[in-house]
Amino acid sequence: MSGVWTTIDFSQSGDQADFLRVPFSSDRSAYGWVPVPMFCLGSGAGPTALLTAGTHGDEYEGQIILRRLLSLLRGRPIAGRVILLPALNQPAVAAGLRNSPLDGGNLNRAFPGQLNAGVTAAIADYVTRVLFPLADLAIDLHSGGGSLDYLPVAFAHAGQTADHAQRMARLLDSFSAPYSIVTNGRGAGGGSTLYGAAAAHGLPALTTELGGGHGLSPDGVNIGLAGVLRVLRDFGVVPGLEAPPAKATRRLSMQPPETTIYARAHGLVEPRVGPGTPVAAGDLAGFLHPLDDPAAPPLPLTFCASGIVVFRRHQTLTAPGDALFGLAAETLVG
Repeated sequence: MSGVWTTIDFSQSGDQADFLRVPFSSDRSAYGWVPVPMFCLGSGAGPTALLTAGTHGDEYEGQIILRRLLSLLRGRPIAGRVILLPALNQPAVAAGLRNSPLDGGNLNRAFPGQLNAGVTAAIADYVTRVLFPLADLAIDLHSGGGSLDYLPVAFAHAGQTADHAQRMARLLDSFSAPYSIVTNGRGAGGGSTLYGAAAAHGLPALTTELGGGHGLSPDGVNIGLAGVLRVLRDFGVVPGLEAPPAKATRRLSMQPPETTIYARAHGLVEPRVGPGTPVAAGDLAGFLHPLDDPAAPPLPLTFCASGIVVFRRHQTLTAPGDALFGLAAETLVG
């Protein structure tokens, strides 16, 4: 049994609000716990949707989307059940950081979790052992955060069986992001991510990237909120829910991590392309200006493969190993 607990009764109908209470013994509080806000709405008679955001604390689009969704859903009839956690990594959210300041944990690399390995692993453990079995689908909302600018895209794993793959495809079509990518998670956490772990449990699950940078993308918020509303309606969780009509989603596939351009030195990045730009092998991505020698000529950054720029580094200051530009490729649909 998970040591994380809540007063929410998942068998009870109606709107409930409480916290996941994650035990955390510190110098200032021997028997303390970390409060992770959680809401359970609806009857539970129909399908259950598990909706999360704030898995990385510096990614704000998903957090705003779920706050707005909560306001829309509270007090209205829900045929199924919505379990909603808008600040899943609450310590990181409160600090405005990607990772938890309590233990340095990256929650989206911590699944399936472990109860006695710190706050981050304990949150992942609770989601995996308690919430996944209650759910019929899962959506974990992300954006590029402080370090990346991203295309508005939804990601899903390929599916373990033909039926699972069909449910995954239906979820992507219903969410209808401008771009959709089916991935094996290579280079981005694989099964240690929330949506990867949910897929391993047989759930149709997706994650998103809805912009990036230190601010908020209004377009990303609108895309994500519309997608979640459509999913809740189309999957019978909240039948009759008003949602913008779906638009055609452009199918992409991630190019291998070897095609990503990484910084090879400390410097200042001067990008010449941005997300959505089609490029060919040999095309210029930008320049890296060496940090310690202002008189040195800038180093050209070039692509080694063709594709569409799916992300670029948002921050100008960079260090060796930082991902600067990533590629996706058009997927041909027969």
